[in-house]
Amino acid sequence: MTRETGGRAAATRELLLATAERLFAAHGVYAVSNRQIGEAAGQGNTAVVGYHFGGKQDLVRTIVRRHAADVERIRAAMVAEVAGSTEVRDWVACLVHPTTEHLEALGSPTWFARFGAQLATDPALREILVDESLTSPSLLQALDGLNACLPALPLEVRAERGDMVRQLMVHVTAERERALADGTATPRATWRDAATGLVDAITGIWLAPCTPPDAVRPADPARTLPPSGGPPQ
Repeated sequence: MTRETGGRAAATRELLLATAERLFAAHGVYAVSNRQIGEAAGQGNTAVVGYHFGGKQDLVRTIVRRHAADVERIRAAMVAEVAGSTEVRDWVACLVHPTTEHLEALGSPTWFARFGAQLATDPALREILVDESLTSPSLLQALDGLNACLPALPLEVRAERGDMVRQLMVHVTAERERALADGTATPRATWRDAATGLVDAITGIWLAPCTPPDAVRPADPARTLPPSGGPPQ
């Protein structure tokens, strides 16, 4: 392969990745065919996506990796800066800011946050995100730093709050990205401001009081809803 031919192939791959990410973010991964990606990218060969990337999951993994290096670079610098911190907020910032800074650097519109939200809601595709996360040294360091300074919480509470945090990180950024693409108002003016609000909220979740199980009030049978769903009796 000549240098010119290799350059054209690389440009085609990049175009296909960008097109696939946009279509997946807008319509869902399984709602978009390889043929549709090729056509939207202006490629006459309907098998071009399969030729360059193989199956759907291989394509998805390649898109994830397309962004990983920039996010890793930002997070590695943040982790190095807060090394040894015992502040929950410092480590939460290491989880939130790398993605939002990457999105800001890409310019508008972006599709990566909404693409990530599509993956997060599908069990098979979510495994790709998890697998790729395990290869990120800075992410593992940030999680270790966070876990080391979290207050003592029952295991089920820690797992529950972890789920809440993941939902916020994925879907708050996706909704902001959607609003920016649509030209609608957002609560915060910039990605940095949005990240600050998200870090505040997540820090609050981790540090919120934990109600002991024996302090939970049992349901009052006298105030249960009737079968019709009307007001309590």
